[in-house]
Amino acid sequence: MTISTAIKLFRLIVTVTLLIIKGVVPAMATEEAPYTVIKNDDIFELREYAPQILAEIIVDGDLEGAGNKAFRPLFRYISGDNKSRGKITMTAPVSQERKGEKISMTAPVSQQSVQGKWAVSFTMPTSYTMETLPTPDDSNIMLRQVPTRRMAAVRYSGFWSEEKYLLNKEKLAKWIKDNHFTVVGEPVWARYNAPFTPWFMRRNEILIPVTDL
Repeated sequence: MTISTAIKLFRLIVTVTLLIIKGVVPAMATEEAPYTVIKNDDIFELREYAPQILAEIIVDGDLEGAGNKAFRPLFRYISGDNKSRGKITMTAPVSQERKGEKISMTAPVSQQSVQGKWAVSFTMPTSYTMETLPTPDDSNIMLRQVPTRRMAAVRYSGFWSEEKYLLNKEKLAKWIKDNHFTVVGEPVWARYNAPFTPWFMRRNEILIPVTDL
């Protein structure tokens, strides 16, 4: 990297950081999936998540590429690419149209392995139910109800890389073993920040469903 490129990168980081601090650029979504912390141990937590509804799409690709591939159709869905179940607006003369409904962004964006592919999901706001969420125009997007879950979690910052994912998943697996929890599901990779957020300000997590009985 040349000195000129390094200076430009530094200026970009400083600018975005200041915008986030001032609130011009959102650091993360306005609502976060609700949970209760049962056990806290430095970077690790045992959490109980309330029931959630996920808007989910299955994609192929590697760990890093799958998230980017899935983000666009999911974002289009919450931005109005859906069949709103709200009231139909009437206009004059005699006309009507069904308007797509915008859905607030909720953290985190989650990703987990499913039969060699990746299930990437947005958590829907708690104000919605399966009956009130608009149907996606994209038939590849599924709405799925998730029951109450107990999850072991590890939090870390930095780049969205497979190397960091595997490193922290190994740390979490050891913590789970040391605390005598039983794994009951696949690891979930959770990202809480927008792609333009500087890596050192990103909140990333790995969540693994467990039982502590």
